[in-house]
Amino acid sequence: MIRVLLAEDQSMVLGALSALLKLEPDIEVLGGVVDGESAWRELQRLRPDVLVTDIEMPGLTGLELAQRIQRHELPIKVVIVTTFARPGFLRRALDAGVCGYLLKDAPAEHLAEALRKVHRGSRAIDPQLAVEAWSVADPLNDRERQVLRLAGEGASAGDIARQLNLSQGTVRNYLSEAIGKLGVTNRIEAYRLARQKGWL
Repeated sequence: MIRVLLAEDQSMVLGALSALLKLEPDIEVLGGVVDGESAWRELQRLRPDVLVTDIEMPGLTGLELAQRIQRHELPIKVVIVTTFARPGFLRRALDAGVCGYLLKDAPAEHLAEALRKVHRGSRAIDPQLAVEAWSVADPLNDRERQVLRLAGEGASAGDIARQLNLSQGTVRNYLSEAIGKLGVTNRIEAYRLARQKGWL
């Protein structure tokens, strides 16, 4: 049996995924959670074979969960099911050790097949997205990404400095680096472009 935990913040989608997978004779759904922190607690308690997660969730995102699983060397494979058909997200997911990346508009039977592939040690990646992911590289480093995300959410340089334990000058340097790398004129444009590309 492939033991699966589901993490999805939209209750209807969570219920549909659970019902769909319960029809499969070789897949056991251990449970479903609606935010990243609950997912992390359940992962440690239940030790599933596979975590099926969305990217955007309250608490921890699916990508942050995957990074945490990788950092703690847990033997849990991660499959992301998302609406975000953005190459930047896929690249970051692969860097975080994700084994599967599917779009929510893919045919339903693709999910069970992807779980089987991943459980056997293969990868299951949306093919069109895979091609796009390697055509445009993410120019931002982790710290620039962090600072830009906070700036785009409305935090001032002082707020960001306090939150990340940096000086305001360092925060301004990271922001100007990000703006320069993205070829835009200000932090708002940089934030919008990075979000659109899936780099945030």
